[in-house]
This record gives sequence, structure tokens and C-alpha cells, in this order.
Amino acid sequence: MNAITRSCIAVAMGLALTGAHAGVTITVSCGTVGQDFEFCKRATDDWSKKTGNTVKHLTIPQSTSDILGLFRQMFAAKSSDVDVISVDVVWPSSIKAHLLDLGPYAKGAEKNHFPAIVANNTVDGQLLAMPWFTDAGVLYYRKDLLDKYGEKVPTTWDELTATARKVMDGERKAGNADMQGYVFQGKAYEGLTCNALEWVASYGGGSIVDAKGEITINNPQAAKAITTAAGWIGTIAPTGVLNYGEEDARGVFQKGNSVFMRNWPYAWSLSQGADSPVKGKVGVVNLPKGGDGKPAATLGGWQLSVVKYSKNPQVAADLVMYLTSPEVQKDRAIKGSYNPTIPALYKDADVIAANPFFGTLYDTFVNAVPRPATATGAKYNEVSSAFWNATHSVLSGNAKADEALAKLDGRLKAVRRGAKW
Repeated sequence: MNAITRSCIAVAMGLALTGAHAGVTITVSCGTVGQDFEFCKRATDDWSKKTGNTVKHLTIPQSTSDILGLFRQMFAAKSSDVDVISVDVVWPSSIKAHLLDLGPYAKGAEKNHFPAIVANNTVDGQLLAMPWFTDAGVLYYRKDLLDKYGEKVPTTWDELTATARKVMDGERKAGNADMQGYVFQGKAYEGLTCNALEWVASYGGGSIVDAKGEITINNPQAAKAITTAAGWIGTIAPTGVLNYGEEDARGVFQKGNSVFMRNWPYAWSLSQGADSPVKGKVGVVNLPKGGDGKPAATLGGWQLSVVKYSKNPQVAADLVMYLTSPEVQKDRAIKGSYNPTIPALYKDADVIAANPFFGTLYDTFVNAVPRPATATGAKYNEVSSAFWNATHSVLSGNAKADEALAKLDGRLKAVRRGAKW
């Protein structure tokens, strides 16, 4: 462990073990995807032992859209039923009125995290969330199957399409009727926004809304990208992918029934588990590019915030600082392949040994494509919902891409209602 990491841990542990009142019960919402809950509970149990406080866990939905809906209901009631919440990277500006400023509690610890994420979490000069883990979409592939059929790792979507079809057909002829070529998150929810933004950006189609707030999604390259993806449905991807979230895609891939998968880094450690049928057979690389474009990965990740209506804000903030500390982030990185938000941990030998692709894809994680949450503010969820529904209509065969994007353009202008969001 290097000096920077030791220093970070010392600061964070000092914060976590001072100033907290013992005997307090804090309710926290952890994630529900993959091993999220398991790792969160283990860390909160450790904090409880260190501080003498108790942690209760709030049950939340799997879908990010449903989680946000639940939180908004609680905020409307100014509920104190939850103290600490997990916050998607696109939420801080839209729920800012309900979050506590963590600046006084962090005492500078945020400076050890990626500046871009800290900036994302800072609204109107207030640090509304501490970075917990960062994310970017990546491509998982079956190393053994590509070797078997003499194929290289695809660098373009066209190459992926052709390779997926060749290997899928070959495996089906060999007896695996369930083999698919490619699985991803195709359900009409935030996960589809992430996938579709990657397709669009990789084809040079820009974003949904640019940094200046201009609606840019209605363009030929964006239409080409989504048309390409629609061609996968029922050919290299099952029609059921139209209702897949992260765990649905992982389930198919990890059972050995798909050549390729788009997912987040968390799926790596699960694919390498002792009971995984694909253990030792999986590779992870950048997502492909569209034609002459560039690979694009949507920025994901989660933060931890204290709800403004908490009856124990100081103790809740102490828990947040512990959960986002270098010690806990390192443990989560090694055992759960969660990307740290602390640059120093990407030079940690133990972290890289557990996740070899963390080093080779470091630039991908740091330079991931953001969703237009900052530009659209409180209206981001409406913008994203309109985008994923338009995309889903094309994937489902109910609309042509150019027609869907033209309608989307009109819908987004109605959401904006004027020159500014």
C-alpha cells in the first residue's frame, strides 16, 4: 500500500471514529444489483461494531427509475424513515433540495476522490454526496469461444454483429440451443438510456442534450446507431432482451449462454466466482465503436448522501464517510470489482491483481460519457424517460429510428418549455 493510500485511510478512519454518538439507529438504502446489498451490509456491520450504533436496511426496488420514484415519495412527505441513501450519478442536481451538505463532515476527504465526480456531486457550492464507486459500460466476451472459432475481439459494432452470429450459430449446431450472440440492458428504463447513449456516441451522434442545453439527438448518426441495435433483436440477441436489466443479462451470460455481454464492472467478480460456469473464460474490453467513430462508455456510479430530514445527521454523515473511505473502497474493489473513486487505489497491487482490466481500461473509466443530467437539471428524468421509450419503440420494431428521433426532438422541446431547462 502506498503512502497516499495509507494517508487517505488514516484520515477517513479518524473521521469515522470521532464525533459519532453511540446507540443511534441509522437506516440506509443500499443497492440491490449483484452483490450490492451483501457488501453494504458487511461494511455497515463493521461500522456498527466500531461505533456502537445500529444500522437498518431499507428495501428498495432494482430499477433505478423505481428507486428514484420511491425516494421522491419519501421526500414529499419529509420522511425521516431513511437517513442515508445511495444516489445515482445523475441525481444530485435533481434532488438537491432534499440532501444535506456533507462539506462540514468530509473535512477535505473529498479531495482524495476523482475531481470530476466530486464536481458532479457539488451543487450550488454544497457537497451533496460522497463518491462511493464509479462505473462505465464495458464489453464482456467469451475468450474460449472466440479462440475456438478463430475470431478476434471485435472493435466495431459490425464486427461484433458478425462474430456473435458466427459463434452463436456454431454453438447451436453443436448442441447448445440456448446460445445467444449478445445480451445487454434493453428494458425501457435508465439502463437502456445508458446503452443507447453508448451506441449513439460511438457513431459520432453526440448526446441527447449537449452541455449547453441544446437538444441534439435528432441526427443521422444517432438514427444509424439505434437502427444497428434494432437489427440485433431476434438475430444475435433474444427478443427477451427487450425486458432485460443488468441482472437478466448477467444471468444469461454467466450460465454460458451468450458470446458477448454489455454490463458494468460489478459483473466481473461474479463471473469469476467458484460456482460460475464461465470462470476463467471471460475477457473484458472497451465497448465497440460505430464505423469510423470512437468507443464510448456511459458514466455510471453511485454516491452516498444524507437525507436532510434525518434526525441524526451527524451520525449518518459519519457512516457515509466510513463507507466511502479508502479501506472500504479497496475491499469492495478486490472482492466485488466495484470501481473505486479514489485514484490512488488504481495503483494498488491488490486491486489490480483482482481486476486486471482496471488498469488497461483506466482511461475508459475516467473519460466516460456523462448523461445530460447537469444540463437538464430537475428535468433529467423526463428527458431520459423520453429517450429510452423512443429507443425501445425502435428496438421493438414499432417505429423507424429517424421517425422516433424526430418525435423525441419534439417531446424534449415540450419538456424544456422555452430556451432553458
